[in-house]
Amino acid sequence: MSLGDDHESSGGYGGTGQTRTRLPDSGDAFGDPRRRSSSRSLVTVVGVVVLLIAAIAFANRGDGDTENSGSGSDKAESSATAPTGAQPVKSKTGDIATGYAHTEQGAQSAATNYGIALGSADMYNLEKRHAIVSTVYAPDVAAAQLPQFDQVYSKESFLEKLGLTKDGAAPNGQTFVSRVIPVGTKVTSYSDSTASVALWYTSLFGLSGEASKNPVTESWYTTTYQLKWVDDDWKVTDFTQKDGPVPVGRDQRASTSEDMSKAVEEYGGFTYAR
Repeated sequence: MSLGDDHESSGGYGGTGQTRTRLPDSGDAFGDPRRRSSSRSLVTVVGVVVLLIAAIAFANRGDGDTENSGSGSDKAESSATAPTGAQPVKSKTGDIATGYAHTEQGAQSAATNYGIALGSADMYNLEKRHAIVSTVYAPDVAAAQLPQFDQVYSKESFLEKLGLTKDGAAPNGQTFVSRVIPVGTKVTSYSDSTASVALWYTSLFGLSGEASKNPVTESWYTTTYQLKWVDDDWKVTDFTQKDGPVPVGRDQRASTSEDMSKAVEEYGGFTYAR
């Protein structure tokens, strides 16, 4: 859950790899092409082989050349949320991935990973919150935003309403869940110095435990981050948030509080990169 999950807020929170598949000449693959038209079974085989080649090419798209480029030609050949491209960053500041590429892909990765950090349960702890904000925001913006974050997250009435202690911890016997799960991103504007990236995600938020009065629920949001290239990295300067798009929910039985707590403890998150 981000600062804006319950409050509409602003100011607080390219190219893909390609694999070319060369299909063999028709005569080379299955002999005389005139014979294929007279054999229904052979036509079926050809169809299966073509589908298989297409499937292999799709699965291996990220294994070819992965040079990053923000050019229009690359963008024309890729979808907005194609899970291919640059390798994940290898550096971190604390638990947050940093050191992104100076490309559209890098901006999308930064917005995604920063969104996960800003929507985490660590934001409800003073020390961890300061570390997160100082890492993901541009230095001059972080200095101005920290007091505002502290005012909201440290408010005892706000924490009590959520069922948390004044330190942002869950009561004994309960597990506090606040997690962002990205679905996709798109670049809405880009230049060498700034970028605007929309992140569509679902979030889990609540307290898991038999005595919980705020069970873990699921919500859907799109947060658009304004980023600036600062000190060889992308940093947040502003954000806006809106609800949805929200999918139709399936008729599934909710898990027990024990299963939910166990899942949160056992399943970790990811470092996202395009």
